[in-house]
Amino acid sequence: MFKKIGPGVLVAAAFVGPGTLTMCTLAGVRFGYSLIWALLVSIIATIVLQGMAGRIGLVTQSGLVDVVKQQVQSKGLRNLVIAIVFGAILVGNAAYEAGNIGGATLGLEQLISHQPLKPFLPLFIGLIIFFLLWFSTYKILEKIFVALVGIMGVSFVICAIITQPSITGIIKGMFVPQLPEGSLLTVIALVGTTVVPYNLFLHASLVKEKWTSKADLKTLNWDTILSIGLGGLVSMAILITASAAPLSDIGNALDMAVALEPLFGKMAVYFMATGLLAAGITSAITAPLAAAFVASSSFGWEGGMQNIKFKLVWLLVVLCGVVFLSFDIKPIQVIQFAQIANGILLPIMASLLLWVVNKKSVMGENKNTLLQNILGFAIVGFAIFLGAKSILKVIGLF
Repeated sequence: MFKKIGPGVLVAAAFVGPGTLTMCTLAGVRFGYSLIWALLVSIIATIVLQGMAGRIGLVTQSGLVDVVKQQVQSKGLRNLVIAIVFGAILVGNAAYEAGNIGGATLGLEQLISHQPLKPFLPLFIGLIIFFLLWFSTYKILEKIFVALVGIMGVSFVICAIITQPSITGIIKGMFVPQLPEGSLLTVIALVGTTVVPYNLFLHASLVKEKWTSKADLKTLNWDTILSIGLGGLVSMAILITASAAPLSDIGNALDMAVALEPLFGKMAVYFMATGLLAAGITSAITAPLAAAFVASSSFGWEGGMQNIKFKLVWLLVVLCGVVFLSFDIKPIQVIQFAQIANGILLPIMASLLLWVVNKKSVMGENKNTLLQNILGFAIVGFAIFLGAKSILKVIGLF
């Protein structure tokens, strides 16, 4: 079974990062179990979209940008799409890398000293990421991620179990949608941290590193469902744990563990810190990796992950994260641009995915079924709504 697990684990690790931890914690602290349904919808949407992206990668043995370049006939439109994608992924991931490294730093600080150790820890975490990416092949990274996601999953599920949650409350929150007053932006944020545009590029590119035959489609589908389902379980476990925390608000995910310490002892802090460290490292690896894959497809570089230009792109993203943290630079404007770009990118990429995955000339007999199209169009509509709301929020109109 473990030999069949592949790129889906990296996608799950990518979306369960410090940002997701913080948003799930906020949702649990502020609204209890009532927004679990939003996570369930997000996970289903992620499975559908990532399944399409993975299928395109396996059937065509190309990255998403390569396929789009081949299928969009208009040179002007093709260049516009590539520019939007490249700008959103490269700049966005460089901005968010600081948050990923910061989450790992926060977890490590709690495990070794309970005291802030900046600026040394961000550099230390950055060096770990550098060595893992520079010297690892896809197969090695896959094994590392299986281990880290396993640690992350066990840590957060144990945290949820020791809070002795209400099973009835969880089921109600999962299948009876509610929208408590003031919860709309939290719902948008929960979906936005789960359905991540850059993961579509990452998945399609990694699939061809793992499999080369259409006979592996069934394995690919199960890998996507199981891995992303596990990521969703981790997100729900964080929200459930936060519901039991005696807090009115939080500054970061680790605040929840500190609040739970009087109830469950120091082990709550250690479990949460371990999970946060694993989540930070996994997201800090996948974000620069996705940026490098997009750059590689955009400029037609050969040699895959071992290409020196490929390595320089992810190195630039990692350096941005370390520099932002080490010198306390607040990349607010860059992050705001990334939010706007991702708000535009998600519906564009979801629409392009649907278009490509329905082209018989590209997918042959593996094009979308009617059910997949119905789900896909529903997700595109929701993505347009989500993107519009996130853009309006950033520019101050909502």
